[in-house]
Amino acid sequence: MELINQYGTIFIVITALFGLLMAFGIGANDVSNAMGTSVGSGTITAKQAIFIAMLFEFAGAYLAGGEVTETVKSGIIDPMEFSANPDLLVLGMMSALLASGFWLLIASKMGWPVSTTHSIIGAIIGFSCVTVGAHAVEWGNLRNIVGSWFVTPVVSGVVAYIIFTSTQKLIFDTEDPLKNAKRFGPYYMGLTTFILSIVTMTKGLKHVGLHLELAETLWIGSAISVFSIIVCHFYLRSESFKNRVQGGTFGGVEKVFSILMLLTACSMAFAHGSNDVANAIGPLSAVVSIIENGGQIVAKTPLAWWILPLGAVGMVIGMAVMGYKVMGTIGTGITDLTPSRGFSAEFATAITVVIASGTGLPISTTQTLVGAVLGVGFARGIAALNLTVIRNIIASWVVTLPAGAFFSIIIFYILYAICY
Repeated sequence: MELINQYGTIFIVITALFGLLMAFGIGANDVSNAMGTSVGSGTITAKQAIFIAMLFEFAGAYLAGGEVTETVKSGIIDPMEFSANPDLLVLGMMSALLASGFWLLIASKMGWPVSTTHSIIGAIIGFSCVTVGAHAVEWGNLRNIVGSWFVTPVVSGVVAYIIFTSTQKLIFDTEDPLKNAKRFGPYYMGLTTFILSIVTMTKGLKHVGLHLELAETLWIGSAISVFSIIVCHFYLRSESFKNRVQGGTFGGVEKVFSILMLLTACSMAFAHGSNDVANAIGPLSAVVSIIENGGQIVAKTPLAWWILPLGAVGMVIGMAVMGYKVMGTIGTGITDLTPSRGFSAEFATAITVVIASGTGLPISTTQTLVGAVLGVGFARGIAALNLTVIRNIIASWVVTLPAGAFFSIIIFYILYAICY
Protein backbone atom coordinates (compact mmCIF):
# COMPACT_ATOMS: atom_id res chain seq x y z
CA MET A 1 0.00 0.00 0.00
CA GLU A 2 2.84 2.36 0.84
CA LEU A 3 4.39 1.65 -2.55
CA ILE A 4 1.18 2.68 -4.31
CA ASN A 5 0.85 5.90 -2.34
CA GLN A 6 4.46 6.94 -2.97
CA TYR A 7 4.95 5.96 -6.60
CA GLY A 8 1.39 5.77 -7.95
CA THR A 9 1.90 8.24 -10.80
CA ILE A 10 5.10 6.52 -11.92
CA PHE A 11 3.30 3.16 -11.93
CA ILE A 12 0.51 4.60 -14.09
CA VAL A 13 2.96 6.02 -16.64
CA ILE A 14 4.95 2.78 -16.89
CA THR A 15 1.79 0.66 -17.12
CA ALA A 16 0.47 2.94 -19.86
CA LEU A 17 3.65 2.26 -21.85
CA PHE A 18 3.25 -1.47 -21.29
CA GLY A 19 -0.40 -1.19 -22.36
CA LEU A 20 0.68 0.66 -25.51
CA LEU A 21 3.09 -2.20 -26.28
CA MET A 22 0.30 -4.73 -25.76
CA ALA A 23 -2.02 -2.77 -28.07
CA PHE A 24 0.81 -2.61 -30.62
CA GLY A 25 1.08 -6.40 -30.46
CA ILE A 26 -2.69 -6.79 -30.92
CA GLY A 27 -2.58 -4.62 -34.03
CA ALA A 28 0.47 -6.40 -35.42
CA ASN A 29 -1.02 -9.86 -34.96
CA ASP A 30 -4.77 -9.50 -35.32
CA VAL A 31 -4.95 -7.36 -38.47
CA SER A 32 -4.88 -10.75 -40.23
CA ASN A 33 -8.29 -11.60 -38.76
CA ALA A 34 -9.98 -9.01 -40.90
CA MET A 35 -7.78 -8.45 -43.90
CA GLY A 36 -5.57 -11.52 -44.45
CA THR A 37 -7.95 -13.24 -46.85
CA SER A 38 -8.63 -10.03 -48.77
CA VAL A 39 -4.92 -9.59 -49.46
CA GLY A 40 -4.27 -13.28 -50.12
CA SER A 41 -7.04 -13.40 -52.71
CA GLY A 42 -5.67 -10.37 -54.54
CA THR A 43 -8.76 -8.24 -53.88
CA ILE A 44 -6.71 -5.45 -52.31
CA THR A 45 -3.02 -4.80 -51.67
CA ALA A 46 -1.37 -5.17 -48.26
CA LYS A 47 -1.03 -1.39 -47.99
CA GLN A 48 -4.73 -0.86 -48.76
CA ALA A 49 -5.68 -3.60 -46.29
CA ILE A 50 -3.72 -1.98 -43.49
CA PHE A 51 -5.34 1.43 -44.13
CA ILE A 52 -8.83 -0.09 -44.20
CA ALA A 53 -8.15 -2.16 -41.07
CA MET A 54 -6.71 0.88 -39.30
CA LEU A 55 -9.89 2.82 -40.02
CA PHE A 56 -12.36 0.18 -38.88
CA GLU A 57 -10.31 -1.23 -36.00
CA PHE A 58 -9.75 2.29 -34.65
CA ALA A 59 -13.44 3.10 -35.06
CA GLY A 60 -14.42 -0.09 -33.24
CA ALA A 61 -11.93 0.48 -30.44
CA TYR A 62 -12.58 4.19 -29.95
CA LEU A 63 -16.30 4.47 -30.67
CA ALA A 64 -17.50 1.14 -29.29
CA GLY A 65 -14.74 0.07 -26.90
CA GLY A 66 -16.96 0.99 -23.99
CA GLU A 67 -16.78 3.31 -21.02
CA VAL A 68 -16.64 0.50 -18.49
CA THR A 69 -14.33 -2.49 -18.68
CA GLU A 70 -13.52 -5.46 -16.52
CA THR A 71 -10.39 -4.68 -14.57
CA VAL A 72 -9.35 -8.33 -14.62
CA LYS A 73 -9.86 -9.89 -18.03
CA SER A 74 -12.48 -12.61 -18.54
CA GLY A 75 -12.96 -13.57 -14.88
CA ILE A 76 -9.79 -15.64 -14.93
CA ILE A 77 -8.77 -14.68 -11.38
CA ASP A 78 -10.54 -13.42 -8.28
CA PRO A 79 -9.17 -9.88 -7.67
CA MET A 80 -10.41 -9.94 -4.07
CA GLU A 81 -7.61 -12.40 -3.31
CA PHE A 82 -5.29 -9.40 -3.60
CA SER A 83 -7.27 -7.11 -1.29
CA ALA A 84 -4.64 -7.37 1.46
CA ASN A 85 -1.79 -6.70 -1.00
CA PRO A 86 -3.07 -4.46 -3.82
CA ASP A 87 0.50 -3.55 -4.74
CA LEU A 88 1.04 -7.15 -5.83
CA LEU A 89 -1.93 -6.87 -8.20
CA VAL A 90 -0.50 -3.64 -9.63
CA LEU A 91 2.89 -5.26 -10.27
CA GLY A 92 1.16 -8.36 -11.58
CA MET A 93 -0.95 -6.46 -14.11
CA MET A 94 2.14 -4.57 -15.24
CA SER A 95 3.93 -7.89 -15.69
CA ALA A 96 0.99 -9.37 -17.60
CA LEU A 97 0.85 -6.47 -20.07
CA LEU A 98 4.59 -6.48 -20.75
CA ALA A 99 4.71 -10.28 -21.03
CA SER A 100 1.74 -10.42 -23.43
CA GLY A 101 3.07 -7.59 -25.55
CA PHE A 102 6.49 -9.26 -25.71
CA TRP A 103 5.02 -12.62 -26.76
CA LEU A 104 2.82 -11.00 -29.41
CA LEU A 105 5.86 -9.26 -30.88
CA ILE A 106 7.67 -12.60 -31.11
CA ALA A 107 4.64 -14.31 -32.68
CA SER A 108 4.08 -11.46 -35.13
CA LYS A 109 7.75 -11.43 -36.14
CA MET A 110 7.51 -15.17 -36.88
CA GLY A 111 4.21 -14.70 -38.73
CA TRP A 112 2.23 -16.82 -36.25
CA PRO A 113 -1.47 -15.90 -35.90
CA VAL A 114 -2.06 -16.37 -32.15
CA SER A 115 -4.82 -15.36 -29.76
CA THR A 116 -4.17 -12.04 -28.04
CA THR A 117 -6.86 -12.92 -25.49
CA HIS A 118 -5.18 -16.20 -24.59
CA SER A 119 -1.84 -14.40 -24.31
CA ILE A 120 -3.07 -11.93 -21.66
CA ILE A 121 -5.00 -14.68 -19.84
CA GLY A 122 -1.88 -16.85 -19.63
CA ALA A 123 0.10 -13.89 -18.30
CA ILE A 124 -2.51 -13.12 -15.63
CA ILE A 125 -2.57 -16.77 -14.55
CA GLY A 126 1.23 -16.75 -14.32
CA PHE A 127 1.61 -13.88 -11.88
CA SER A 128 -1.43 -14.99 -9.86
CA CYS A 129 0.07 -18.43 -9.20
CA VAL A 130 3.31 -17.00 -7.84
CA THR A 131 1.66 -14.30 -5.72
CA VAL A 132 -1.52 -15.46 -3.97
CA GLY A 133 -1.49 -19.03 -5.27
CA ALA A 134 -3.20 -21.25 -7.85
CA HIS A 135 -6.48 -21.18 -5.90
CA ALA A 136 -7.05 -17.60 -7.14
CA VAL A 137 -7.39 -18.86 -10.71
CA GLU A 138 -10.81 -19.77 -12.08
CA TRP A 139 -9.68 -23.06 -13.62
CA GLY A 140 -13.15 -23.80 -15.02
CA ASN A 141 -12.82 -20.88 -17.41
CA LEU A 142 -9.39 -22.12 -18.46
CA ARG A 143 -10.85 -25.52 -19.37
CA ASN A 144 -13.31 -23.76 -21.66
CA ILE A 145 -10.46 -21.90 -23.36
CA VAL A 146 -8.49 -25.10 -23.95
CA GLY A 147 -11.63 -26.72 -25.32
CA SER A 148 -12.07 -23.83 -27.74
CA TRP A 149 -8.71 -24.70 -29.33
CA PHE A 150 -10.38 -27.78 -30.76
CA VAL A 151 -14.04 -26.79 -31.10
CA THR A 152 -13.69 -23.36 -32.74
CA PRO A 153 -11.53 -24.28 -35.77
CA VAL A 154 -13.69 -27.34 -36.44
CA VAL A 155 -16.96 -25.37 -36.38
CA SER A 156 -15.65 -22.58 -38.63
CA GLY A 157 -13.92 -25.12 -40.90
CA VAL A 158 -17.15 -27.06 -41.43
CA VAL A 159 -19.13 -23.87 -42.14
CA ALA A 160 -16.47 -22.63 -44.59
CA TYR A 161 -16.48 -26.03 -46.33
CA ILE A 162 -20.27 -25.85 -46.77
CA ILE A 163 -20.23 -22.23 -48.01
CA PHE A 164 -17.41 -22.90 -50.46
CA THR A 165 -18.95 -26.09 -51.90
CA SER A 166 -22.28 -24.28 -52.28
CA THR A 167 -20.63 -21.58 -54.41
CA GLN A 168 -19.03 -24.29 -56.54
CA LYS A 169 -22.31 -26.13 -57.16
CA LEU A 170 -24.55 -23.10 -57.61
CA ILE A 171 -22.19 -20.87 -59.58
CA PHE A 172 -18.74 -22.07 -60.67
CA ASP A 173 -19.57 -25.61 -61.85
CA THR A 174 -22.45 -24.47 -64.08
CA GLU A 175 -22.69 -23.69 -67.79
CA ASP A 176 -23.00 -19.93 -67.21
CA PRO A 177 -21.17 -18.98 -63.95
CA LEU A 178 -21.59 -15.23 -64.42
CA LYS A 179 -25.34 -15.51 -65.01
CA ASN A 180 -25.70 -17.63 -61.88
CA ALA A 181 -23.50 -15.25 -59.92
CA LYS A 182 -25.93 -12.47 -60.77
CA ARG A 183 -28.81 -14.78 -59.83
CA PHE A 184 -27.52 -16.05 -56.49
CA GLY A 185 -25.17 -13.18 -55.59
CA PRO A 186 -27.88 -11.00 -54.04
CA TYR A 187 -28.89 -13.85 -51.73
CA TYR A 188 -25.29 -14.34 -50.62
CA MET A 189 -25.23 -10.60 -50.01
CA GLY A 190 -28.44 -10.80 -47.99
CA LEU A 191 -27.16 -13.67 -45.87
CA THR A 192 -23.85 -11.86 -45.37
CA THR A 193 -25.40 -8.57 -44.25
CA PHE A 194 -27.80 -10.45 -41.96
CA ILE A 195 -24.94 -12.18 -40.15
CA LEU A 196 -22.77 -9.06 -40.09
CA SER A 197 -25.64 -6.99 -38.67
CA ILE A 198 -25.94 -9.47 -35.80
CA VAL A 199 -22.16 -9.49 -35.28
CA THR A 200 -22.05 -5.68 -35.16
CA MET A 201 -25.03 -5.35 -32.82
CA THR A 202 -24.01 -8.14 -30.43
CA LYS A 203 -20.21 -7.83 -30.53
CA GLY A 204 -19.29 -4.47 -32.02
CA LEU A 205 -21.82 -2.28 -30.19
CA LYS A 206 -22.37 -4.20 -26.95
CA HIS A 207 -20.15 -1.80 -24.98
CA VAL A 208 -22.10 1.36 -25.81
CA GLY A 209 -25.32 0.47 -24.02
CA LEU A 210 -27.10 -1.15 -26.97
CA HIS A 211 -29.07 -3.89 -25.23
CA LEU A 212 -31.41 -5.34 -27.83
CA GLU A 213 -33.57 -8.39 -27.35
CA LEU A 214 -32.94 -11.36 -29.63
CA ALA A 215 -36.16 -10.68 -31.56
CA GLU A 216 -35.19 -7.03 -32.08
CA THR A 217 -31.75 -8.00 -33.31
CA LEU A 218 -33.22 -10.50 -35.76
CA TRP A 219 -35.79 -8.01 -37.08
CA ILE A 220 -33.19 -5.29 -37.65
CA GLY A 221 -30.82 -7.78 -39.27
CA SER A 222 -33.60 -9.08 -41.53
CA ALA A 223 -34.58 -5.57 -42.64
CA ILE A 224 -30.97 -4.72 -43.52
CA SER A 225 -30.65 -8.07 -45.30
CA VAL A 226 -33.72 -7.50 -47.51
CA PHE A 227 -32.53 -4.00 -48.39
CA SER A 228 -29.07 -5.30 -49.36
CA ILE A 229 -30.61 -8.04 -51.55
CA ILE A 230 -32.56 -5.43 -53.51
CA VAL A 231 -29.55 -3.10 -53.90
CA CYS A 232 -27.26 -5.95 -54.95
CA HIS A 233 -29.80 -7.25 -57.45
CA PHE A 234 -29.90 -3.93 -59.30
CA TYR A 235 -26.15 -3.33 -59.01
CA LEU A 236 -25.21 -6.67 -60.62
CA ARG A 237 -27.39 -5.75 -63.59
CA SER A 238 -26.14 -2.18 -63.90
CA GLU A 239 -23.81 -0.70 -66.51
CA SER A 240 -21.27 0.02 -63.78
CA PHE A 241 -20.91 -3.67 -62.97
CA LYS A 242 -20.81 -4.64 -66.66
CA ASN A 243 -17.91 -2.23 -67.15
CA ARG A 244 -16.05 -3.74 -64.21
CA VAL A 245 -16.52 -7.27 -65.54
CA GLN A 246 -15.55 -6.36 -69.12
CA GLY A 247 -16.78 -9.60 -70.66
CA GLY A 248 -14.98 -11.92 -68.26
CA THR A 249 -16.66 -15.02 -66.88
CA PHE A 250 -14.92 -16.30 -63.78
CA GLY A 251 -13.32 -12.90 -63.27
CA GLY A 252 -16.76 -11.36 -63.17
CA VAL A 253 -17.92 -13.94 -60.66
CA GLU A 254 -14.93 -13.22 -58.44
CA LYS A 255 -15.77 -9.50 -58.60
CA VAL A 256 -19.08 -10.33 -56.88
CA PHE A 257 -17.31 -12.18 -54.09
CA SER A 258 -14.71 -9.41 -53.76
CA ILE A 259 -17.51 -7.03 -52.76
CA LEU A 260 -18.89 -9.54 -50.25
CA MET A 261 -15.49 -10.26 -48.76
CA LEU A 262 -14.56 -6.61 -48.25
CA LEU A 263 -17.92 -6.00 -46.56
CA THR A 264 -17.28 -8.93 -44.23
CA ALA A 265 -13.73 -7.84 -43.52
CA CYS A 266 -14.70 -4.28 -42.56
CA SER A 267 -17.46 -5.46 -40.21
CA MET A 268 -15.20 -8.01 -38.53
CA ALA A 269 -12.48 -5.36 -38.11
CA PHE A 270 -14.95 -3.06 -36.34
CA ALA A 271 -16.19 -5.85 -34.05
CA HIS A 272 -12.64 -6.99 -33.32
CA GLY A 273 -11.45 -3.49 -32.47
CA SER A 274 -14.33 -2.94 -30.05
CA ASN A 275 -13.64 -6.20 -28.22
CA ASP A 276 -9.91 -6.94 -28.24
CA VAL A 277 -8.82 -3.46 -27.23
CA ALA A 278 -9.92 -4.60 -23.75
CA ASN A 279 -6.97 -7.01 -23.71
CA ALA A 280 -4.69 -3.99 -23.53
CA ILE A 281 -6.77 -1.48 -21.59
CA GLY A 282 -8.36 -3.93 -19.10
CA PRO A 283 -5.20 -4.52 -17.04
CA LEU A 284 -4.19 -0.86 -17.48
CA SER A 285 -7.59 0.24 -16.21
CA ALA A 286 -7.16 -2.08 -13.21
CA VAL A 287 -3.87 -0.44 -12.26
CA VAL A 288 -5.25 3.09 -12.68
CA SER A 289 -8.33 2.18 -10.62
CA ILE A 290 -6.33 0.68 -7.76
CA ILE A 291 -3.97 3.67 -7.56
CA GLU A 292 -6.72 6.30 -7.86
CA ASN A 293 -8.74 4.52 -5.15
CA GLY A 294 -5.80 4.46 -2.76
CA GLY A 295 -5.25 0.71 -2.98
CA GLN A 296 -8.90 -0.34 -2.95
CA ILE A 297 -9.79 -3.04 -5.49
CA VAL A 298 -13.12 -2.67 -7.32
CA ALA A 299 -14.54 -5.18 -9.81
CA LYS A 300 -15.49 -2.62 -12.49
CA THR A 301 -14.31 0.91 -13.01
CA PRO A 302 -15.03 3.82 -15.34
CA LEU A 303 -12.26 4.28 -17.86
CA ALA A 304 -10.04 7.32 -17.61
CA TRP A 305 -10.54 9.49 -20.72
CA TRP A 306 -7.06 8.77 -22.13
CA ILE A 307 -7.03 4.95 -21.85
CA LEU A 308 -9.30 4.08 -24.79
CA PRO A 309 -7.52 6.35 -27.32
CA LEU A 310 -4.18 4.94 -26.10
CA GLY A 311 -5.32 1.40 -26.89
CA ALA A 312 -6.78 2.39 -30.25
CA VAL A 313 -3.64 4.27 -31.33
CA GLY A 314 -1.39 1.40 -30.23
CA MET A 315 -3.38 -1.07 -32.33
CA VAL A 316 -3.22 1.18 -35.39
CA ILE A 317 0.56 1.63 -35.09
CA GLY A 318 1.04 -2.13 -34.68
CA MET A 319 -0.96 -2.80 -37.85
CA ALA A 320 1.03 -0.27 -39.86
CA VAL A 321 4.46 -1.45 -38.69
CA MET A 322 4.15 -5.24 -38.45
CA GLY A 323 0.69 -6.23 -39.68
CA TYR A 324 1.91 -7.61 -43.01
CA LYS A 325 3.74 -10.55 -41.39
CA VAL A 326 0.75 -12.45 -40.02
CA MET A 327 -1.42 -11.24 -42.88
CA GLY A 328 0.88 -13.13 -45.24
CA THR A 329 0.47 -16.35 -43.26
CA ILE A 330 -3.32 -16.15 -43.30
CA GLY A 331 -3.60 -14.91 -46.88
CA THR A 332 -1.10 -17.10 -48.73
CA GLY A 333 0.66 -19.42 -46.29
CA ILE A 334 -2.10 -21.95 -45.56
CA THR A 335 -3.68 -22.32 -49.02
CA ASP A 336 -4.11 -20.32 -52.21
CA LEU A 337 -7.09 -18.00 -52.00
CA THR A 338 -9.37 -16.35 -54.52
CA PRO A 339 -12.13 -13.85 -53.62
CA SER A 340 -14.75 -16.63 -53.51
CA ARG A 341 -12.54 -18.78 -51.25
CA GLY A 342 -11.65 -15.81 -49.07
CA PHE A 343 -15.31 -14.87 -48.76
CA SER A 344 -16.17 -18.41 -47.64
CA ALA A 345 -13.54 -18.19 -44.89
CA GLU A 346 -14.52 -14.70 -43.70
CA PHE A 347 -18.23 -15.51 -43.77
CA ALA A 348 -17.68 -18.73 -41.83
CA THR A 349 -15.72 -16.75 -39.24
CA ALA A 350 -18.61 -14.30 -38.84
CA ILE A 351 -21.16 -17.11 -38.46
CA THR A 352 -18.98 -18.87 -35.85
CA VAL A 353 -18.68 -15.61 -33.89
CA VAL A 354 -22.50 -15.36 -33.88
CA ILE A 355 -22.86 -18.97 -32.72
CA ALA A 356 -20.25 -18.47 -30.00
CA SER A 357 -21.91 -15.27 -28.78
CA GLY A 358 -25.22 -17.07 -28.46
CA THR A 359 -23.80 -20.09 -26.63
CA GLY A 360 -21.21 -18.31 -24.48
CA LEU A 361 -18.33 -20.31 -25.99
CA PRO A 362 -15.05 -18.45 -25.41
CA ILE A 363 -13.39 -18.27 -28.81
CA SER A 364 -10.39 -16.74 -30.49
CA THR A 365 -11.19 -14.89 -33.70
CA THR A 366 -7.74 -15.83 -34.98
CA GLN A 367 -8.32 -19.54 -34.46
CA THR A 368 -11.79 -19.22 -35.98
CA LEU A 369 -10.41 -17.68 -39.17
CA VAL A 370 -7.56 -20.20 -39.45
CA GLY A 371 -10.06 -23.03 -39.11
CA ALA A 372 -12.22 -21.47 -41.82
CA VAL A 373 -9.27 -21.13 -44.21
CA LEU A 374 -8.43 -24.78 -43.50
CA GLY A 375 -12.04 -25.72 -44.33
CA VAL A 376 -11.72 -24.03 -47.71
CA GLY A 377 -8.44 -25.83 -48.30
CA PHE A 378 -9.96 -29.21 -47.43
CA ALA A 379 -12.78 -28.55 -49.89
CA ARG A 380 -10.11 -28.36 -52.60
CA GLY A 381 -8.24 -31.44 -51.35
CA ILE A 382 -5.51 -32.07 -48.80
CA ALA A 383 -2.82 -31.29 -51.40
CA ALA A 384 -4.01 -27.67 -51.43
CA LEU A 385 -2.90 -27.19 -47.81
CA ASN A 386 0.58 -26.23 -46.59
CA LEU A 387 0.89 -28.72 -43.73
CA THR A 388 4.15 -27.24 -42.44
CA VAL A 389 2.57 -23.82 -41.93
CA ILE A 390 -0.47 -25.44 -40.31
CA ARG A 391 1.75 -27.38 -37.89
CA ASN A 392 3.58 -24.20 -36.86
CA ILE A 393 0.31 -22.33 -36.35
CA ILE A 394 -1.19 -25.03 -34.11
CA ALA A 395 2.05 -25.26 -32.09
CA SER A 396 1.96 -21.48 -31.54
CA TRP A 397 -1.64 -21.74 -30.24
CA VAL A 398 -0.69 -24.35 -27.67
CA VAL A 399 2.42 -22.45 -26.59
CA THR A 400 0.69 -19.06 -26.18
CA LEU A 401 -0.89 -19.64 -22.73
CA PRO A 402 2.24 -21.09 -21.05
CA ALA A 403 4.46 -18.56 -22.85
CA GLY A 404 2.40 -15.68 -21.46
CA ALA A 405 2.57 -17.21 -17.98
CA PHE A 406 6.33 -17.86 -18.22
CA PHE A 407 7.25 -14.32 -19.30
CA SER A 408 4.82 -12.83 -16.79
CA ILE A 409 6.43 -14.70 -13.87
CA ILE A 410 9.94 -13.63 -14.88
CA ILE A 411 8.93 -9.98 -15.34
CA PHE A 412 6.99 -9.99 -12.06
CA TYR A 413 10.02 -11.14 -10.09
CA ILE A 414 12.18 -8.50 -11.79
CA LEU A 415 9.68 -5.73 -10.94
CA TYR A 416 9.29 -7.06 -7.41
CA ALA A 417 13.08 -7.04 -6.90
CA ILE A 418 13.28 -3.46 -8.18
CA CYS A 419 10.42 -2.20 -5.99
CA TYR A 420 11.37 -4.05 -2.82
